[in-house]
Amino acid sequence: MHSCSQYNTNYTRRDFLSKTTLGLGALTLGSLLQPVGIGAQSSMISPLGTFTPEPHFPPKIKRVIYLFQSGAPSQVDLFDYKPGLRKYQGQDLPDSVRQGQRLTGMSAGQKRLPVASSPYAFKQHGQSGAWMSELLPHTAGIADELCFIKSMYTEAINHDPAVTFIQTGSQQPGRPSIGSWISYGLGSDNENLPAFCVLLSQGVGGGGQPLYSRLWGNGFLPSHHQGVQFRAGKDAVLYLGNPEGLSPAARKNQLEHLRRLQEDQYDRFQDPEITAKIAQYEMAFRMQTSVPEVMDLQEEPDYTFDLYGPDSRTPGTYAANCLLARRLVEKGVKFIQLYHRGWDHHGALPQQLPILTRQTDQPSAALVKDLKQRGLLDDTLVIWGGEFGRTTYSQGKLTDKSFGRDHHPRCYTLWMAGGGVKKGLTYGQTDDFSYNIVQNPVHIHDFQATLMHLLGLDHERLVFKFQGRRFRLTDVHGKVVRDVLS
Repeated sequence: MHSCSQYNTNYTRRDFLSKTTLGLGALTLGSLLQPVGIGAQSSMISPLGTFTPEPHFPPKIKRVIYLFQSGAPSQVDLFDYKPGLRKYQGQDLPDSVRQGQRLTGMSAGQKRLPVASSPYAFKQHGQSGAWMSELLPHTAGIADELCFIKSMYTEAINHDPAVTFIQTGSQQPGRPSIGSWISYGLGSDNENLPAFCVLLSQGVGGGGQPLYSRLWGNGFLPSHHQGVQFRAGKDAVLYLGNPEGLSPAARKNQLEHLRRLQEDQYDRFQDPEITAKIAQYEMAFRMQTSVPEVMDLQEEPDYTFDLYGPDSRTPGTYAANCLLARRLVEKGVKFIQLYHRGWDHHGALPQQLPILTRQTDQPSAALVKDLKQRGLLDDTLVIWGGEFGRTTYSQGKLTDKSFGRDHHPRCYTLWMAGGGVKKGLTYGQTDDFSYNIVQNPVHIHDFQATLMHLLGLDHERLVFKFQGRRFRLTDVHGKVVRDVLS
C-alpha cells in the first residue's frame, strides 16, 4: 500500500474530529484573528496558513539592489565636503561640537581628538552640483541620477549591532532582514529563483568585519523567506545538486513523494513551517536549472565587462557581483543584497580608502548605467551605503601621511538611484565638522519605511505576530521621507 494512503487509513474518529478542528475551524478563526501575519490589503488566510502577498498601494518600483558597504565608508572623505576643516587641522575637536558624545573603546583613551581634514580634492558634478571626492570619478559621472541623503543617523556605535540594525530594524539578533520582509509581503516574480538573493565580496587586505547569515535570515518569518547566498565557483548555491548517482527524474519523483507526506503532516499539525519546507524543496529543484543559467557570464559581450571594469571577469569580486545583480534583476528577483567588506578604516585610511574606491566606484556607477540603458532603472532602486559614518577627528596618531577614523553614528551619507526617488537631489545637512546633523535628520527606521513605501508596502501594516506581539521592520517608529520621493 502507498505510504500516504496507509498513513490516512490509520485515523480514528478522534483524529478526524481533531483534523477537522485544526483545518476548517482554524481557517475560520484565522480569518478573524489573522494569527500568522497581517501583510497586504487582503490578508486572506490560504489553506497553507499564509496570506496572499500583494502591495498595499501601487508601488513605484518592482525591485531593489542594495550595495551595502560593510565597515562604514568615511563620509568626510567621499561625499560630505567640509573645506573649513583645514583651518582646524591637528587641533582638538571643540567640546561644543562633540557635546559629550560617548566614544568607542578604541578612542576613549586618547588624550586628544585631533581634527583630520580630508586629504582629497572635492568638485561639484552635473547640473545638480553634487559634491564628490576625487576618489569617485565614475560615481561623479552619474551625479544627476543620484539622490543623496547626507543626514542619516543610527543608534548603534559598534559594527555588529549597527549592521544588524540597518538590515533588520533591531540591534538584537533574531529579527527578519529587509529582504525577508519584502519576500514575505510581496512574494516572488520568478518561480524558478528566490525573491531574495545575497552576494558577498571582499575588500582590501582580506580583513573586515564578519558578516553572519542572520543578517539575511528570515528570523521568525517562514524559512522560505530567508536570503539565498550565491557564491563564486562550481556550486553557486550550496547543497543544490543531486547526490551522485541520482538522476533528475529520480529526484523529482522523490520530492513528489516527500511533498505528499509533508502535506499529510500539515493536515494533521497545521504547522506553517511544513509548507515552507515544501516550498524550499521545490524551489531548490527548479534552481538546479535556473541558477547555472543566471551565473553563466559567457554570453555577456566584451563591452559589458568594459563597463563594469576588469574585475568583472573574476567571479566573486564586487564588480562581478554588480553584473550578476543586473542579471538577477532581469530574471525578476525582487531583492538583491550585495555586501562588500573592508571599509573599517581605524588606521592607514589614506593608504586603504583609495583601494576600496577603485574596487567599488566603477562597478557601482556601471550598474546604474546598465540598468538605465536596458530600461530597468525606472522600476529598480539601487542603494549604496554602510552602517554608520566616520569621525572627523583622528583615531590614534595624526601624521602628515596617515591617520584613521573611528565609528560615528551621528551622521553619514548614503545614495539612491532609480525609480521613485528624485534625481540630482542632496537631502539633509551636517555641521561644519560633519559631526552633527543640522537639517532633515533621517533615522534608520525612516530609511526603511521609505524603502517599503517605494515597493508599495505600508511599514506600519506589514506585521507578523510572534510570541504574542506584532512585529514589523521599523519596530515602533519610523516615517516615510516624502521629500526624496519623485
